[in-house]
Amino acid sequence: MLLLRLTLLVAIALTFAACNFASSAANRPASDRSAMVVSPISAAMPSSFPFDFAADFSEGFAAVRITDRFGYIDRSGSIAIEVNPDFDGISAFSEQRAVARVNNISGYIDTAGTIIVDPQYLSANSFQDGLAAVRMGTKYGYINRAGELEIEPQFDLAGDFSQQLASIKIDGKYGYIDRQGRTVIPAQFEDAWSFADDRATVRYGNQWGYIDREGKMAIAPQFDGAFTFAEGLGRIRKGSQWGYVDASGSLKIAPQFDFAMDFSGGFAAVLVGSKWGYIDRNGTFVIPAQFDFAADFSEGFAAVQIDRQYGFIDSSGNFVIQPSFSNVGKFSEGFAWVQTEGRYGFIDRQGRFLSN
Repeated sequence: MLLLRLTLLVAIALTFAACNFASSAANRPASDRSAMVVSPISAAMPSSFPFDFAADFSEGFAAVRITDRFGYIDRSGSIAIEVNPDFDGISAFSEQRAVARVNNISGYIDTAGTIIVDPQYLSANSFQDGLAAVRMGTKYGYINRAGELEIEPQFDLAGDFSQQLASIKIDGKYGYIDRQGRTVIPAQFEDAWSFADDRATVRYGNQWGYIDREGKMAIAPQFDGAFTFAEGLGRIRKGSQWGYVDASGSLKIAPQFDFAMDFSGGFAAVLVGSKWGYIDRNGTFVIPAQFDFAADFSEGFAAVQIDRQYGFIDSSGNFVIQPSFSNVGKFSEGFAWVQTEGRYGFIDRQGRFLSN
């Protein structure tokens, strides 16, 4: 499952797909890109902010694309960072660094748009706990925020650091290293996820369980699927039904849902039949299953879909922003991106459009 997760991470958080990255829809030759230097992104941006792509706000900035140009807006709606026109994609900022890609090679920029680490990696993760996993050749290692190699490339796969540990794959097995690159939990699992709430999901044989930060089995492998702890509960699957366990391994909410999301803001979105609703930590429905899709709560609001249109509800299940968009992001730093007819903009918590 780590392989699947890292593949998704590369596809979503490292190869500049939907929610976290803006990227070009076409592969342009360098000669075409260089001609765009004379047309800065701010000059092309209309006052209503209809972007060709937009991503969530992070650390005060949101990545956007207008035609083939990339940049970042700030919370006033103004273009704050105009990045190199040669870039094919940019990521959200994490620890004041963002991944920037050109010709499928990745490097890093700072919040001024300055290249801090020249594009040189076949893949590059966002920084977490001061380190970022990068791929050099066929192996993964870790660099620091200055671009210096902290842990030599030696792993077949490498995850992000969380709670001072990172999952790695070597010789077909998964284990964990510390920030110095020392093995602290030997590679012995068929799969392994990041730590959260002092628990990490691991697969032993065909079953999933959880280990503690010393590598001891805290919850014995017994599940057909298991996911990272969130707000003190781990999402698990038995057969085709989903439920939740606490840190001791006790079933807090028995498997009973056709699908389930992690807890966020005290609630979890769950699927019953073909409809989504929300439960509390006791497994009680607080918002009935009535939506065609339901996302996590963020900053008090959750995106839901009805009749192919997305809007936002509050924790009482009341619509605060009526379903009127073809796609939406989550609220982050007070704003959420919204999409209609292929165009992107940002709204605040009152549903007002952000404009400069």
